[in-house]
Amino acid sequence: MDTENAAAGRPGEDVDPAAEGRAAEVAVPSEAVGPGEAPAAAREVFGDRFDAAVRYTELLATAGVQRGLIGPREVPRLWDRHVLNCAVLAELLPDGTSLCDVGSGAGLPGIPVALARPDVSVTLLEPLLRRTTFLEEVVRELGLDNVTVLRGRAEEMVGKLAVDVVTARAVAPLERLAGWGMPLLRPHGQMLALKGDSAEQELADSRAGLAKLGAVEWSVISVGEGTLETSTRVVQVKAGESPGGVKAATRRAKAARAGRTASARNGERGRGGRRRTR
Repeated sequence: MDTENAAAGRPGEDVDPAAEGRAAEVAVPSEAVGPGEAPAAAREVFGDRFDAAVRYTELLATAGVQRGLIGPREVPRLWDRHVLNCAVLAELLPDGTSLCDVGSGAGLPGIPVALARPDVSVTLLEPLLRRTTFLEEVVRELGLDNVTVLRGRAEEMVGKLAVDVVTARAVAPLERLAGWGMPLLRPHGQMLALKGDSAEQELADSRAGLAKLGAVEWSVISVGEGTLETSTRVVQVKAGESPGGVKAATRRAKAARAGRTASARNGERGRGGRRRTR
């Protein structure tokens, strides 16, 4: 799991800047075990970007641990439990779709998905500077031209960002996560939440809340069967015409009006700046 996001409990929760600095100084123990050789499935999943996936896993095992984004105990199981576990989410994505990974943390699942599917446009949405700095460095080093890193909270992006798919892993309970993620969807988009063994119970507890947020269909599905030893459990929530419900629709309309007003004012300034000649 993305240990830092799980500990935070909420995408966008503020932390002490001094604490961030201390976390960045954490050293990797000299006896630390590396991520090991990539499983055979990694070549199948990542194709031409296999080498980039290997490098990303190395970065998680080194800089990711040093900066407190990955727990040292997770390093030996990075491939199976984290990188490949997330990458198989790509099976659920239509061609050329746009995706926002909410509370991206160390880039899970967004970066593995972007590596597996170069045709998918991925936004890594993360509010904390320490994490976005790491993500920007990874994206630059791996040359991921289909990935954008955006610093901010999901609730701040309603009306500013609209995508076909929202993903999240180890961020928050399902209903709370849906409250942040569903408003970012375009009509008839979908939210994909990696939930493991808790998937069915969380879904059962969240049905009424999901309906209020504009969801019209939901289910628990498995991906990676036949590729991974243990398949990935995903809660798939499909939106209707108004993702996020009435409040989100109102906020989107307000943001659109504000944008039109700003454009009109800029246009008036431009016209007002011209001097009339006789």
